[in-house]
Amino acid sequence: MIVTAVLLWQVYQSSQGRPRPQPLSYSEFLNSVNNDQVQEVTITDNDEISGKFNNNKGEFKTTVPAPDPDLIKVLAGKHVNIIGKKSSQNSWISALLGWWAPILILVAFWIFMMRQMQSGGNKALSFGKSRAKLLNSQQKKVTFKDVAGVEEAKEELQEIIEFLKEPQKFQKLGGRIPKGVLLVGPPGTGKTLLARAIAGEANVPFFSISGSDFVEMFVGVGASRVRDLFEQGKKHAPCIIFIDEIDAVGRHRGAGLGGGHDEREQTLNQLLVELDGFESNDGVIIIAATNRPDVLDPALLRPGRFDRRVVVARPDVRGREGILQVHTRKIPLASDVDVSVLARGTPGFSGADLANLVNEAALVAARLNRKMVVMEDFENAKDKVLMGVERKSLIISEAEKRNTAYHEAGHALVAFMTPGADPLHKVTIIPRGMALGLTQQLPVDDKHTYTKDYLEGQISIMMGGRVAEEMFLGHLTTGAGNDIEQATELARRMVCEYGMSDLGPLTFGKKEEQIFLGREIAQHRDYSEDTAIKIDLEVKRIIMQGYEHAKKLLTDNRDRLVNISEALLEREVLDANEIQRIIDGLPLEEKSTPPTSSSPQQAASPAAAPKTGQKPIPAFNPNPGNRPAPA
Repeated sequence: MIVTAVLLWQVYQSSQGRPRPQPLSYSEFLNSVNNDQVQEVTITDNDEISGKFNNNKGEFKTTVPAPDPDLIKVLAGKHVNIIGKKSSQNSWISALLGWWAPILILVAFWIFMMRQMQSGGNKALSFGKSRAKLLNSQQKKVTFKDVAGVEEAKEELQEIIEFLKEPQKFQKLGGRIPKGVLLVGPPGTGKTLLARAIAGEANVPFFSISGSDFVEMFVGVGASRVRDLFEQGKKHAPCIIFIDEIDAVGRHRGAGLGGGHDEREQTLNQLLVELDGFESNDGVIIIAATNRPDVLDPALLRPGRFDRRVVVARPDVRGREGILQVHTRKIPLASDVDVSVLARGTPGFSGADLANLVNEAALVAARLNRKMVVMEDFENAKDKVLMGVERKSLIISEAEKRNTAYHEAGHALVAFMTPGADPLHKVTIIPRGMALGLTQQLPVDDKHTYTKDYLEGQISIMMGGRVAEEMFLGHLTTGAGNDIEQATELARRMVCEYGMSDLGPLTFGKKEEQIFLGREIAQHRDYSEDTAIKIDLEVKRIIMQGYEHAKKLLTDNRDRLVNISEALLEREVLDANEIQRIIDGLPLEEKSTPPTSSSPQQAASPAAAPKTGQKPIPAFNPNPGNRPAPA
């Protein structure tokens, strides 16, 4: 508003800034006319005369002192252009704009500032006004029926909803509702969805705000917005305030880069006071969500502020089945689609991963002009999500293709022959994503801990590709670089973190983390040079042990490796059943002709192993064949 007023005033001044006419006496005017110096005159009914001189010498103005009946004849005799005009009726407006416009602008600015200071809790320009959104009843509601896979979290939150509906049920026994609930879990597990479900179930005012909405460039704005948020909450009590990504303002105090972050700490201090300070906030329940509880300030997590910590973990097989049922409600499914099979084949998937899987399957079916989504669409969607999009246009020479086939065959055969390893799902030499080829293993069950034998078997599987290249092709390539990197990292973690080595049950090295970077950037070395040498030797021993194990397996099964490689060169993709038949020495079945795009149904993939998904291991990627293309 202020800028607009200033611009209008400047435009007016510029319009008034043209050259002003020269004032003349009436005698000078007559002399100029008689000397043929006047080109044009404009005569108004109040005896004012204005005009232009010849040859663009400027303008003039004068006033007739007394009626002059001969003036028109004189002007006509000198061939002066005569214009008649009524007197201006808006001269008072011009005077008002000229003299009173600055005063009017100042008055308007003062009124605007006063209104802004009176609104939003005396916060000028509303910088300190909370940006929380109040959900109303007209918006589409999400209920607990739309949330699956987190039954324990739903039970914890259901109690809060019951308290808001029937507080006397708990108060008669002296109990009080938790002031705050912290939802903790990996990304994509449904923390924000749970908050939306609470809003739909509770039927009380629900304020939603993100942690990043508090802090901006102006000092003190964050703390002011926190105060305003809780003032609004008290007015609407009982109510729920949901703060998403609270780690944006709730990180450890005194750990900022460059000597601290005063503005963020002021915001956090105000939040701590509002949560549990001198004044009570009865009826205001705080629900916050984060995937980084380790970086939050301890004062924020203590009882009285966040009394409960609800873990929203990755769903198990029953949870995944429920999530798939929720996301497939509005999708027409063919009769061959078995949601339970999809759930068993997706260990480690979060709710967001499963939603993306269902969406990709629907897109695949639409691309093929189907009327229903069939099981093969889900299989193709799983491959796309897990391994990337096929790069069929990539030109690969026959030599590189053969090298990739033997490399992936080495991974597949070692994985098949290693006891306790995850079952094979698929082997392909079609480039996907950044990989030239890929060997995919899928665990039978959800794994939460890993044995030493399992990890050593994984290292052997990673070495299988390099050993196959060396034994059967007689050369080494850069294709095994990612395998070697993952194997070395896993072996080092076995020695330094898991205590799975001859050095004993000890940990070596302490991670140091910059709290505002949110990740580990250094590792403190708390051991001697002699111990460092022993660690390096132990890592090498574990790697070479896996290498020799893979070499022995491939040497004892040379014919099987060659058969798998040749089958890969012929078919490009082999599933678990086909690899089993090759190892058993049986001929492969002829592939059926792919159905046309108008076919309403297709058979599911014949793979006997669990169909999709992978349980990510913190130390390494369980897909040893997922290697980047050589530079």
